[in-house]
Amino acid sequence: MSNKEIHVMLCIGTRPEIIKMVPVIRELRQRKLEFKTTVVFTAQHREMLDQMATFFNIEPDDDLNLMKAGQSLSELNTNLMPALHAMLDKHKPDLVLAQGDTSTVLATARASYQQGVPFGHVEAGLRSYDFENPYPEEMNRRLVALLGSLHFAPTEEDKEALEKEGVAPETIFVTGNTVVDTVLDVAAKTEPASQDKMVLITVHRRENFGEPLKEIFSAIQELATTHREYKFVYPVHPNPNVKAMAHEMLSGISNVELTEPLSYGEFIAHMKSSRLILSDSGGIQEEAPSLNVPVIVLRKVTERNQAIHAGVAQLAGTDKERIVSLASAILSGKDRSREPLKNPFGDGHSAVRIVDLLTKSSILSH
Repeated sequence: MSNKEIHVMLCIGTRPEIIKMVPVIRELRQRKLEFKTTVVFTAQHREMLDQMATFFNIEPDDDLNLMKAGQSLSELNTNLMPALHAMLDKHKPDLVLAQGDTSTVLATARASYQQGVPFGHVEAGLRSYDFENPYPEEMNRRLVALLGSLHFAPTEEDKEALEKEGVAPETIFVTGNTVVDTVLDVAAKTEPASQDKMVLITVHRRENFGEPLKEIFSAIQELATTHREYKFVYPVHPNPNVKAMAHEMLSGISNVELTEPLSYGEFIAHMKSSRLILSDSGGIQEEAPSLNVPVIVLRKVTERNQAIHAGVAQLAGTDKERIVSLASAILSGKDRSREPLKNPFGDGHSAVRIVDLLTKSSILSH
């Protein structure tokens, strides 16, 4: 590789993406002699992305501002492609990076492929093997694997999934998950939110809208009534499909606290205070083990089976009785002692590994 700097463009659309890309952005910016760094926000999620950008002090170099109220996936995808092509024409990067499995990530991979720019996928290889769960993320990540030039897999299991699909082994690198870098950094600077016994809740996934969400909230009603010694804290997602039902079913329970979405620092503080997390989030399955908090996963399937195998999470689906049973076993202390959990997703040095690999990649040779 020559001494010419590598121009890396990072495309970010949502709250989870910026949380997981912050360590990579910071590592690239620290190596100014090796890399030129351009950050582009698509603003697929405007408010929650901006909240995280402020918290992490990340200023984009360009902002596509594509979020519209009530926007369909079809409309978003239609608007993403020409906007991203314009960004590639404007900045002319040597490499494009994106993280995860959103519409932003798929569109970024497609646009990069069409313009012949190498694309690196951070958090590659996650698979649920069910195109409806999560929807549309499972389809997005499968397609991104076909378009990528470099695949940064969090674990060996993710690497094996990519190889089974025919991705060239020499383009796959096991790096750990960058979210562990972020959570360890923020947690070291954050005090617990409360000394109260706490259960933290996050529910927002599209596939849980409707009857599954009603089952989940019914389970929370029963758990809160049975375990009065715990405070159940739920930062309610702003999506109207979630918000209306949450307030209808949970607002009258004395030990259930419904809050506005929390900043990342506030959220980590609440995680540090929690005995248990009830969540349909993917990222929380990766974050919670570093803070020694078990997770009940409120989804039919998970693409993070490592958490299940390591015993740091249990898969409950959306069945009320199963959620209540698994959660009660933890809250009553019957399931296990409070031994430290080992995070199967990383050690906090993933971003350094990724950036080191970029300096060595033959794909980026000039």
